[in-house]
Amino acid sequence: MLTQFELGDRVQMRKKHACGGNEWVITRTGADIRIKCVVCGRSVMLDRLVFMRAAKKRIHVAASSPEPEGGKAEADETNAGNSAEDA
Repeated sequence: MLTQFELGDRVQMRKKHACGGNEWVITRTGADIRIKCVVCGRSVMLDRLVFMRAAKKRIHVAASSPEPEGGKAEADETNAGNSAEDA
């Protein structure tokens, strides 16, 4: 049973699709999971538990976009400087 997956991951399903492919890309997560066939492009929505039982393994993990270094802290310093000038 596949328990860890994220948006954009490629997964291998236990049964082949009608087109012959068994590799899918996760396009939506939540209570329902939407997956898209890599071979033919067909999209299917499955209940989370059904998907977790039907998925065999993760083939490729999607790269998550990291926050820029100092992005939030830098913005806070800029806002603090603006409010000091206004006072």
